[in-house]
Amino acid sequence: MLRNICFLLKKETEEKLQGMFGPLLDDLAAHGVTVSGLQELEKRAEDVKCRQAAMLTAHGNEREETLYITDQGKVYDSLRIDGCYVLPFLHDAKGEERYPNAQCAVERLEETTFDSLEMLYRRLAGLPWEILETDRLLVRETTVEDVDCFYEIYAEPSITAYMEALCEDKDEEIAYIESYIEKIYAFYGFGMWTVIEKQSKKVIGRAGVSWREGYDLPEIGFVIGVPWQGKGYAYEVCKAILDYTREELEMTKVLALIRPGNERSVRLCEKLGFVPDGRTKENGITYQIFVKEL
Repeated sequence: MLRNICFLLKKETEEKLQGMFGPLLDDLAAHGVTVSGLQELEKRAEDVKCRQAAMLTAHGNEREETLYITDQGKVYDSLRIDGCYVLPFLHDAKGEERYPNAQCAVERLEETTFDSLEMLYRRLAGLPWEILETDRLLVRETTVEDVDCFYEIYAEPSITAYMEALCEDKDEEIAYIESYIEKIYAFYGFGMWTVIEKQSKKVIGRAGVSWREGYDLPEIGFVIGVPWQGKGYAYEVCKAILDYTREELEMTKVLALIRPGNERSVRLCEKLGFVPDGRTKENGITYQIFVKEL
């Protein structure tokens, strides 16, 4: 969990951006995040609990809960080598500082919030993003620890009657998930996610939106384990994902590909407002195409 933020900025940067830090600092303070590094923090000591030395949290129990933000390439490289979670601050239009290995960055302080920094911190720390909640379900990014639960769900023959099975070799499936986290979540910010029943805290399925090669629209996908079917979970999670896709991902259309005979999925798509849009064939398998405008 993100508890500390340390700004390591050039003095001229602070002078140039003076006044832009205020709303962000107030937001961080409201979430209990302590801040250090900024010269102007001494003027705001009554509003924000400040850490003293900029590198104080780099070596200690709080290190894994600290996010560093810097506009100095050498500082960035040094912190990364030291195993810290660090973001480059890209405010220099000339791009004089270089961060060739940066996975993500901060660009506009006036638009930065605790939520956005928390998500960037979780990406650097290898922690899953929590995508959305419904009354009964939590949807978050998949982790390697979910794989055992997936094998239990996919062991039921009815699950793989209309979709691909997992890899026979569990190590291959784990490697696939690791690659998916690194390349899909990190690049797109969305994909297939894990569905958790909030009351039991059990992994009960998967759902999400992703790009299928050869198609111009994102595709919704879902699977709910047999013990949790018949409770309206599939509709609940898919409706929430469609809302998220419209509001957060700003997409306007989504498709669903369903194999003939999978009448339960057809009825669910119709209930969600999808309409038939022809058929397609992939690897010898025919799919019905359904499309929904968001």
